[in-house]
Amino acid sequence: MTGLRVSMDIGGTFTDVVVYDERTGRYRAGKASTTPHDLTEGVMTALTSVLAGSDGPPASPADVSFLVHGTTQGLNAFLQRRGVRVLLLAGQDAADTYHIARGPRTRLYDLHYRKPEPLVPLRDIVPVGGRLDAAGREIEPLDEDAVREAARRYRAEGFEAIAVGLLFSHANPAHELRAAEILRAELGEDVTISLSHQAANEWREYERTSSAVLEAYIGPVVRRYLTSLTGVLADHRVAVPLHVMQSSGGVITAETARHRPLQTLLSGPVGGTMGGVALARALGRDNLICVDMGGTSFDVSLVVDGRPDVTSEARLEGLPVLMSVVDIHTIGAGGGSLAWEEAGGLRVGPGSAGAAPGPACYGRGGTEATVTDANLLLGRIDERGFAGGEFDLDAAAAEQALSALGKRLGLDAVGMAEGVCEVANAKMAQAIRTITVARGIEPREFTLVAFGGAGPMHSVFLARELGIPEVVVPRFPGAFSAWGMLETEIRRDFAEPFFRLDADVDPRDMADRLSTAARTALDALDSEGVPRDRRRTECAVDIRYAAQEYTLTVPLTGPDEPLLADFPEIIAERFARQHHTRYGHSNKGAPLEFVALRVTALGALDGAPAETVPDAEADFPHRTRGVVFDGAEYPARIVERDALRRGHEFSGPAIVQEPTATTVVPPGYRVGLDAGGSLVIREEAK
Repeated sequence: MTGLRVSMDIGGTFTDVVVYDERTGRYRAGKASTTPHDLTEGVMTALTSVLAGSDGPPASPADVSFLVHGTTQGLNAFLQRRGVRVLLLAGQDAADTYHIARGPRTRLYDLHYRKPEPLVPLRDIVPVGGRLDAAGREIEPLDEDAVREAARRYRAEGFEAIAVGLLFSHANPAHELRAAEILRAELGEDVTISLSHQAANEWREYERTSSAVLEAYIGPVVRRYLTSLTGVLADHRVAVPLHVMQSSGGVITAETARHRPLQTLLSGPVGGTMGGVALARALGRDNLICVDMGGTSFDVSLVVDGRPDVTSEARLEGLPVLMSVVDIHTIGAGGGSLAWEEAGGLRVGPGSAGAAPGPACYGRGGTEATVTDANLLLGRIDERGFAGGEFDLDAAAAEQALSALGKRLGLDAVGMAEGVCEVANAKMAQAIRTITVARGIEPREFTLVAFGGAGPMHSVFLARELGIPEVVVPRFPGAFSAWGMLETEIRRDFAEPFFRLDADVDPRDMADRLSTAARTALDALDSEGVPRDRRRTECAVDIRYAAQEYTLTVPLTGPDEPLLADFPEIIAERFARQHHTRYGHSNKGAPLEFVALRVTALGALDGAPAETVPDAEADFPHRTRGVVFDGAEYPARIVERDALRRGHEFSGPAIVQEPTATTVVPPGYRVGLDAGGSLVIREEAK
């Protein structure tokens, strides 16, 4: 191995790059400001800066042997409503399904509830004749003239993408496939078309249609971006294919992502969860709460029993999307989150100063107080050489912004700074409760893993509020999501409907269907360039109690497991155990209903092995700076993380600095460095 394995993660404020040098066995990390006007500019700036800082042989983009990329391009296009105009073709007798949607099942008594705003207005929905029954048998042929008329309207009114969501297409896709054939004949091969059975081959018409619409809405934006980035990389002599992180926690080539852009929706945040999976193996701790606090958002995800918490459905601003996705809860709380006054109270976020103009202390024209300004004023951030030396911070500007806000709330600048941090911490703690306590999970039984540029600054305060006994800050925390992308695999997910009561399941039929799906899934890895001997599959089935609405995905040991004589008892026990874990109860002996079969194809990649840290031989250098905790200034130990070795331990108050992040250790806590270079923080015995 003689190349560089590179991962890149674009955030709202910074673009992070991690490089594993196969020649030296060393990792390097760096970052650059995200460039919203042209994201490729920030990517190449970060990449070239890390390569230039190599401590090994001279490196250039031509030395890259593997390249993976996480992006929120599609997610941001959706959240900011800057996707393209979509024309939706829907069944004539169900054309309003997308707007009728679902009732507010979880908010029946919320007087302020507002239905999510659909991405396609009613006027842009075209009813198309033709009908299948629930089993996929044709009742009425597709109205091909209506499809051709829709193509003429598309051309005349300036649409940029088409979604096709016809009734029961998951049971028989013939009508959708024929509609696409007609549309391409009328409009050309380059037209963006999303078919609901390809976006989400599952039951529930509304959710499947919503998935197709969302894919069409972001598709051209994601494709243009990937095309631009691959072109820029080629210009810099990067010869290997670009890979893209998926929402499911696996990676695919950029070429596949161009055809299935929906899979990239949560591409950026998922890298941190997959890093958590690798860290769980290294730490010997199976249950982790992963928190990623960047400049704009705060993301929470779980690693349970050493595996990422993956679900088959997600909701984004109330709109459903059916796909395998790591369950991530996101709120607007980051280093750039704006602090503001409302009705005499302090609010923090969700608005953000972003990369431009950024917090007031960036000196780029921002005047409003942010979380970063608060941490700087409290002495928790070094104003010199911020973000790996990219620029210095302006403490006077931070104090001015916080003083202006404090005057409205009757606080001085320091009191205002602590208030901003406390409100932000309360919001983030509640986000953690949403994904743990609200689901019957006890956070005190987990280890908190903190990363992102701002995560380690707030992690111990969050752990203290939630009763979590241990905090781990991995190496390169500010670029941990990028590091996690080097620890994953090629992944393709497939699903097909399988509606059966448990008493009616034919084991041979179920095994045959799973085996056929597994072969299809393995063949799909041909386009990803995965050697045959590195491919494997995982199987699962969606199950619910009969007469229930929603399902749980229950893993199988393989496609032939249904042939086992005691399979009914095995699967019933497995489902009951999973139901009890999720909902706190189960109903053993009640009839079950199978809903869908799932197969995941995985392709192993060359891993980037963990880098061990030398043992401590002497004390480490440090200096002292005044840092504010709970209204009082303490002389805090300031430590450069690069100076620490395995076995070094010290008590707070302390600040551990490194190019990609800053870790804050309050009084009453002790921190040490483990063999893998992670900071492990625990409360001191009283």
